[in-house]
Amino acid sequence: MFDLLEHAADTGFRVRGSTKAELFANAALALQAVALDPSDVRPLQAFPLAVTGEDDASLLVNWLSEVLYHLDGPRVVFCRFHIDEITSTLVRAQAWGEPRDPARHPARLVVKGVTYHQIKIEKDAQGWRAEVFLDI
Repeated sequence: MFDLLEHAADTGFRVRGSTKAELFANAALALQAVALDPSDVRPLQAFPLAVTGEDDASLLVNWLSEVLYHLDGPRVVFCRFHIDEITSTLVRAQAWGEPRDPARHPARLVVKGVTYHQIKIEKDAQGWRAEVFLDI
């Protein structure tokens, strides 16, 4: 679903989706997989998520920053995302997950933020592809 990208000071991932909505959902799952082990997450609660942006790059950064906020603030980890609406300036979605349990969701890396550094979002013959770097 995603590939890790090497960088001197950060880490990143490359992610694909057959649609833009699937790309955003897969990117959120990739972000969580960088930060912790999500293999044992249960869909116990639904959480509405919504972000805006000026273009695809800012929309993806804001979307991933919202997911990261839930990991670090309310300490919630997600296992599934459904994008209800996606435009060039808006993402509205539902995410399912549960409170973060360090025993069941062990940490991998501390992700401090989602960056614009070398961000790429492209549509090609197979669908959508993005590359995102994270400040760790």
